[in-house]
Amino acid sequence: MTPAEELSAFLAVAWPAFTHRWADPTTWEAKLDWQRTMQKERWAAPTWPEEYGGRGLGILEMLACDEVLGTYGVPVLPGILGLKNVGPTLIAFGTEEQRAHLPKILQAEEIWCQGFSEPGSGSDLASLRTRADLDGDVFVVNGQKTWTSSGMHATHMELLCRTDVNAPKHRGISALEVDMTSPGIEVRPIRMITGEAEFAEVFFTDVRVPVTNLIGPLNGGWGVATSTLGHERAGVAALAGRLEEEVREIIAAHQAPALDPLLADELIDRFVECRVGGFLGDEMLTRLAAGDPPGAEQSVIKLMWSEATQHVSSTRTSLAGLGGLDDGFTAGASREYLTARQTTIVAGTTQIVKNLIAERILGLPRD
Repeated sequence: MTPAEELSAFLAVAWPAFTHRWADPTTWEAKLDWQRTMQKERWAAPTWPEEYGGRGLGILEMLACDEVLGTYGVPVLPGILGLKNVGPTLIAFGTEEQRAHLPKILQAEEIWCQGFSEPGSGSDLASLRTRADLDGDVFVVNGQKTWTSSGMHATHMELLCRTDVNAPKHRGISALEVDMTSPGIEVRPIRMITGEAEFAEVFFTDVRVPVTNLIGPLNGGWGVATSTLGHERAGVAALAGRLEEEVREIIAAHQAPALDPLLADELIDRFVECRVGGFLGDEMLTRLAAGDPPGAEQSVIKLMWSEATQHVSSTRTSLAGLGGLDDGFTAGASREYLTARQTTIVAGTTQIVKNLIAERILGLPRD
């Protein structure tokens, strides 16, 4: 039995039991319960090595499993950043003491976020200004992070900060494990247009972090961050592949002969757009599975995925019509439309991504 078949068999029993237990499976408490349910059979982080609580699956096996998860419509796990990004980073760079967090990440006892972006230091991450000054056996952290996903629920953070202000910007950065209950940390919600607060801004005022919380080498945080972001890039490639399946489902649901010809043409455009993005995503995942590092084509995939996601959400809104907008922008096609606006910002803004494509793929001069 393949991993995807095993997962399907597991979900066939676990998912109905979960939906019977929770009337609203989208609440935070329900999502925590679902992650623990998934981990009972080591499905919370199946790409982690078996000795750390995973299944040791490869990227392509995980892609097949993601398609199964999409078929059942299960919620995104609440500890997704810890499972997808931080956990693998701790496995690669963490000390044994730091790896003791891994079981808690799997069980959703700890929810991790990433303290990367700052005001004025988003796409140009290496220009960050949050400082961590060494004071005996602790770092004293001062600064601000923004657009922190899961920041309102996080118990821990993988923090990037500047530990050598005189070094070149890529070489004076370190990564720290930070307890979000530490004195001097203030978390404020960033209210989105949907009314939700998926992101937060985090302020650090003389926050004392033990030196033992250093992840990887001192001033070697850029390499740690690159590893973390590499896992994020693989996730975007997988999303690009799944978007094509979403469009297929939309087409299957709107086969009525009375469909407006303009909307029919729009559906065709969405399919072609997502088919190309899915092909590129599959190519990148195949290379990653073979052990090759992600190349410049990841920027093309990011650009196509983010814009295609917005286009698909617009098409859903057109198909829903005026009746589909009568939900106060809190559900259905209208909520998806608003939520999709962020895709051209997350993981590198469209403007920055286009610059990368121009320089690294097309070979255009900077001036």
